[in-house]
Amino acid sequence: MSAAPLVGYSSSGSEDEAEAEAGIRARSATGGRRCDQSPLLSQRLPVPDSVLHMFPGTEEGPEDDSAKHGGRVRTFPHERGNWATHVYVPYEAREDFLDLLDILLLHAQTYTPQLVRMEAFHLSLSQSVVLRHHWILPFVQALKDRVASIQRTFVGLEVTSGHAQFLDLVSEVDKVMEEFDLTTFYQDPSFHISLAWCVGDARLQLEGQRLQELQEIVDEFEDSEMLLRVHAEQIHCKSGNKFFSMPLK
Repeated sequence: MSAAPLVGYSSSGSEDEAEAEAGIRARSATGGRRCDQSPLLSQRLPVPDSVLHMFPGTEEGPEDDSAKHGGRVRTFPHERGNWATHVYVPYEAREDFLDLLDILLLHAQTYTPQLVRMEAFHLSLSQSVVLRHHWILPFVQALKDRVASIQRTFVGLEVTSGHAQFLDLVSEVDKVMEEFDLTTFYQDPSFHISLAWCVGDARLQLEGQRLQELQEIVDEFEDSEMLLRVHAEQIHCKSGNKFFSMPLK
């Protein structure tokens, strides 16, 4: 198996891995009072401050401030009771891998200064979807039933060996998505481990000769072919702040 090629890509959803339970409650309001309602009855009596402060945070959800997430914007808005969910194969980065990543990032930042290193590494098997809380455990059990008999070895950064096996995994995950009427994975997907990210579409700054320079760094790195292999023993499902692991036999 050969070391994987580097790729630069843009995502329509800028936060693959959303946060825990969503928090903004939907409200509706009307612009006037009913014609049969008296002005006195339509007025709301003021609520004492002592009551208003008894339950802080129950009326308003968490502030959706992209500045707190490095400029990233959520793919879908917060809504109470909805849990952002994502299925993926984890990649445990060794020290040598992080050394290679530091070299790549230092070089890439000379022409794309806004690049930021990823905090964790994985290969996605699904898009980020929304689950109601009571769906989480049945969803995870359905995933376990689908992937229990699959055993595979994969190569990154972009997968060049094991692509067909990844498609088999995605096919099983997609069947679970369809059972829950959720969005399936992309058509004709490429599989990759994200190394760094930035806000906006910076592909033009990373294409051509610049991408080739990064690829040469990977190719020349000591033992890069062995370093970029990963034995996938399990897949993970993250739903809000809950994590589930499914072993591959």
